[in-house]
Amino acid sequence: MSALSSRARSERKLGWMLCAPAVTVMLLVTAYPVGYALWLSLQRYDLRFPEDREFVGLRNYGAVLGNELWWQDLVNTLVITAVSVVIELVLGFALAFVMHRAIVGRGLVRSAVLVPYGIITVVAAFAWRFAFDPTTGFVNGLANVEQSWFTERWSSYLVIILAEVWKTTPFMSLLLLAGFTLVPDDVVRAARVDGASPAVRLRKVIIPLMKPAILVALLFRTLDAFRIFDTVFVMTRGAQGTENVSILGYKTLIGRLNLGLGSAVSVLIFVCVVIIAVLFVKGFGANLAQQRGEDL
Repeated sequence: MSALSSRARSERKLGWMLCAPAVTVMLLVTAYPVGYALWLSLQRYDLRFPEDREFVGLRNYGAVLGNELWWQDLVNTLVITAVSVVIELVLGFALAFVMHRAIVGRGLVRSAVLVPYGIITVVAAFAWRFAFDPTTGFVNGLANVEQSWFTERWSSYLVIILAEVWKTTPFMSLLLLAGFTLVPDDVVRAARVDGASPAVRLRKVIIPLMKPAILVALLFRTLDAFRIFDTVFVMTRGAQGTENVSILGYKTLIGRLNLGLGSAVSVLIFVCVVIIAVLFVKGFGANLAQQRGEDL
């Protein structure tokens, strides 16, 4: 491995110095809750029977991982995450391209696209729920169907994913729009002069140069989608087979008042989030060090 140049070392040092205050605050704010949740997860602690509190080690994790409900909810979470993020990536890329190429009314286009993301998630979820309600909503009349959307699993999934896509695609497009600025126009023009078709330019030039931005957008949205709670809670509360791991943690902690098992679920969600982040950074193949010039 080549040694870092003096410029790369100085940039790395400056980066750590700039990040230090924010990292310190984040550690102070998050370290205690995470540590306390980890400590609670190692105990049998039910608020209904506080006198039975005792240290049980990893027994709570064994109970959660040995329960079929955890794995079923994990699959539900991964399905919602994968489908919504893929759709958001495609739509977000198209919206980012439009915003990047817009010459007239660029500010208006960007503001209009970002409106859904500015709406509070709970409010957006209620709006979609009322829209698809068979008695008060307008969707059935518009589509000329008689469908009770929240009484079947597939239709509940459909509405939940549509609401997620509508709400967060602007965030994805905003991140990808930053990626378009990384693509030099000279490189695209050179590829055009060499006879590359638009599809080839997109696949061989634009997307590789946007790889770091795509990685960041996918990582942020995947982690956010994996922790989805508001939309599912407002629409179905986990009924019709739509329960995910966040709803499971809520029901265990708040519904059953079982702090030990609920904390174990929360810690397992945290571990899943860390695994997803590592897989994205290692598996995507983006040479971020090269982007920073560390191999100079």
